[in-house]
Amino acid sequence: MNSKLLLFDLDGTLLNSQKEISDYTFEALMRAREAGNIIGVSTSRSNPNLPSGIERLKPEVLITSGGALVIVNDECVGKYIFDEKETKDLIKTARLICGNEVEITIDTLTEHYWNYKIDPNVYDKEWHGTIWTDFSDFNNVCLKMCVEIFDDDKVEELIKALPDCDAIRFSDGFWYKFTRKNITKENAINLICDKLNIDVKDIYAFGDDYADIGMLKMAGKGIAMGNSIPELMAVADIVIGSNDEDGIGKFIDSFLKNSQ
Repeated sequence: MNSKLLLFDLDGTLLNSQKEISDYTFEALMRAREAGNIIGVSTSRSNPNLPSGIERLKPEVLITSGGALVIVNDECVGKYIFDEKETKDLIKTARLICGNEVEITIDTLTEHYWNYKIDPNVYDKEWHGTIWTDFSDFNNVCLKMCVEIFDDDKVEELIKALPDCDAIRFSDGFWYKFTRKNITKENAINLICDKLNIDVKDIYAFGDDYADIGMLKMAGKGIAMGNSIPELMAVADIVIGSNDEDGIGKFIDSFLKNSQ
């Protein structure tokens, strides 16, 4: 396992149900780093909404907003935005198809905006940094738009109306992510490999959801959590314990032991 990039999705993967990195798993990650491995995070969360445990982890690689922002050793190596007009058009199209009351989130380079009906801090103590807006006078570039859609027909209609976007659903609700076409975690991995001069075979990728399927298929080792969706387990090389069972920490310790 020496000189590997260990790349982790967050929610449902590196984070447990309390949205935390357990002490056991954190310590295992530190042992992996001491053994010469690189620690990376690959998430659909925006930078402002990263949980506090990530600052403590200090990952060398950071993929956020579903691949729209890529940072290696504090240097931005990939940034894929919609300009102000494109962002307005995204919001307008989502509302035209899904209704004016549809819930939308927008990731900018420095903020996370949401016209939420229920404050997310009420049910998630690690949800922070969100700014409420009704998007009526929104004038900013964005990295990613998410839309909550309960009607499958509306989903298909919106995807067709945004042909220049990459769309993926999150399995824990009815939210859909829209980034620029082909701007995914896989695209981000290519940038990282070029920057670090490593091969994809040297990546161990961990995930649990639809947005992780391409990442796991691409990596040298694709590792699914025990709580993953069946579609991800089907493409994974290995299935480990769940995010509430220290699946990652136990996996890392096992491989570190076997590599001695």
